[in-house]
Amino acid sequence: MYGSQNHKRMLEMFEKELGRDRDDGFEIEPDVPSGDDNDNDNDEQQSNQPPKKRSYRRHTQHQIQEMEVFFKHCPHPDDKQRKELGLQLGLEPLQVKFWFQNKRTQLKVQSEREENEFLKAEIEKLRSEMNRYKEAISNTTCHLCGTPATVGEMSYEEQQLRLENALLRKEIERLAEDATESHTNISSTQTSNQLVVSRSVDVGNGKYNINNGMVGEAYGGNGELVRSIQLQGVEDKRKIVELAVLGMDELTKLALANGNNLWLPNNNLNTEILNEDEYVRHFPRATAPKPLGLRTDGSRESVVVIMNHINLIDILMDVNRWSSMFSGVVSRAVTLKVLSTGVAGNYNGALQVMSAEFQVPSPFVPSRENYFVRYCKLHVDGVWAVVDVSLDSLRPAASGSSTASRTQRRPSGCFIQELPNGYSKVTWIEHVEVDDKMVQNIYKPLVDSGLAYGAKRWVAILQRQCERLACSMSSNMPTGNLGVIMSVEGRKSMLNLAERMVTSFSTSIGDSTIHAWTSLPSNGPEDIRVMTKKYNDEPGSGRPTGVVLSTVTSFWLPVPPKRLFDFLRNQNSRSQWDILSSGGIVQEMAHIANGHDPGNCVSLLRVNSPNIGQSNMLILQESSTDITGSYVIYAPVDMAAMNVVLNGGDSNCVALLPSGFAIVPDGSGPNGGPIPDLLSGGSLLTVAFHILVDSVTNARLALGSVTTVNTLIKSTVERIKVAVIPNIT
Repeated sequence: MYGSQNHKRMLEMFEKELGRDRDDGFEIEPDVPSGDDNDNDNDEQQSNQPPKKRSYRRHTQHQIQEMEVFFKHCPHPDDKQRKELGLQLGLEPLQVKFWFQNKRTQLKVQSEREENEFLKAEIEKLRSEMNRYKEAISNTTCHLCGTPATVGEMSYEEQQLRLENALLRKEIERLAEDATESHTNISSTQTSNQLVVSRSVDVGNGKYNINNGMVGEAYGGNGELVRSIQLQGVEDKRKIVELAVLGMDELTKLALANGNNLWLPNNNLNTEILNEDEYVRHFPRATAPKPLGLRTDGSRESVVVIMNHINLIDILMDVNRWSSMFSGVVSRAVTLKVLSTGVAGNYNGALQVMSAEFQVPSPFVPSRENYFVRYCKLHVDGVWAVVDVSLDSLRPAASGSSTASRTQRRPSGCFIQELPNGYSKVTWIEHVEVDDKMVQNIYKPLVDSGLAYGAKRWVAILQRQCERLACSMSSNMPTGNLGVIMSVEGRKSMLNLAERMVTSFSTSIGDSTIHAWTSLPSNGPEDIRVMTKKYNDEPGSGRPTGVVLSTVTSFWLPVPPKRLFDFLRNQNSRSQWDILSSGGIVQEMAHIANGHDPGNCVSLLRVNSPNIGQSNMLILQESSTDITGSYVIYAPVDMAAMNVVLNGGDSNCVALLPSGFAIVPDGSGPNGGPIPDLLSGGSLLTVAFHILVDSVTNARLALGSVTTVNTLIKSTVERIKVAVIPNIT
């Protein structure tokens, strides 16, 4: 009895030590075979026999080493393998079986012990992290009021905002890294102050007084602008990236907003205007106290254009192509810094710091100068967005710009969605805070209505220009009246020449920091302004060499814009207002349609004048119209140079000095409301001439030249009034 109890006590002690290393050579013969084996050894143990006393045998070192080697390759030997191994080592098969069983148990216990230690360490780590989170949550304060808050007190909207903040923070960090890398790459190939300018600017050396027989000379350039807005380093770049990301987020929400009262319908203009109260409620972080004297102007417009979305993105991100396409509203544009070029192969993530002036085609409406970052992003496949975000907060106070304090640009831009067959849907948003006190009274209704600077004007120009580009890129000769144009190359060359003429005219008739208009004394109601420009001899520039005198005036006519446009563009009525063709026969030699509206076209006119010196004069003319305004622009051209163009040659060989007309609605109808189209109401007409008065660049401008140009524009204005206003006295 005593021996049996002692045996049990020894067995329990041994089982406690089962996890220890038992490679000391001892072997235990258990009463019951292990369940891990699939052996049929029941005949070796008789259940009706009394339990045998366990025997302990020490294996030799050689036996242990051999079984260890065998165990690595086969931890579960079968009967045959146990017999062979027993014969080889001088052991019974049952001894071999027990050793392998004990070895497997040992490894299992050892593995479980290691896993337990690892899990204990993980539990301690999680417990420590949980304690830190508890402490952080207990110290959480509201980011608006500063009072303590808990997660349970957060609204669903606040949780969503925090999630958005996290996503925006990641995007800011990514763009900041891209901007740093891109700036490093760009700096290796160009100096930090190098600019990309949309069009060359001829800079004069001074300003003249009309009392001395001279008039204002074109001045300006980009020197003052660059000095006033140089970036101050990495910190400024990070601020720019943050503003761009937040601006893109705001533009996306504004573009996709539907049914939440952010946008209110404007039935007069068939467009949408921004609800300021709802805007402040939806974007509390984006709004700041509006400077005194500024009014908010926000509008949204959608349109389908005939242009692939990728090509449209390429135009918007190229300062030259963008300013040329929107030359009617963009008078000057400069890329100051490229922070990121985007991913390889497209503009996704591209960041450009830019400055631009936006204009109405009249010197009587001050231009709007903006300093901003342009950010392009691919939202989903086939959907892009381009946003402009103001950087005026980074501009030093003493910038020297007369217009810097008059305009603040909120996130504005466009959402572009791919459509089948090369079309795109564009949703345009314009949102500014502006001081319009300097706008002359006759233009105030137009500016206030949104037809001057709003989203409707941008999409109207975009739609018309896309039609123009589609016509110019067509490889098939149309069946219309092409006249003397005999090839596709000749048609394209003529369209390129007309585009240069339109861009030159459109960017030279408005108010701008690079224009120095001088008012002439006038006995009539019109305010006539003049300016001189000096052009040096630059081959291929497309400009004549010498001193050019520009003169412009704007006035109101009680005639619908459509009627006035048709009168000015028709060659049959040209002799009624054009002094140079007065008494002559005007013949259209070539005609190229530029869109669905018959008023959008390019023409080559021949004037057969009875004056021998004016015989066979050629005039290149382009007329264009949309719901927000119309242009009739023309320039005399040399016949020999024009023949080169008609045969498909380089259009830059033709020197141009464009003149013409810009027509916009007067902005007020019979009941004082805005005019939604060009078919009714009155018109605001701008007349502009550019005349070469001397072929010597350093020549002084004679007062007689100013008098002649003054007489020319007054006579043209009077002729137009007599022709279009019935019963004029």
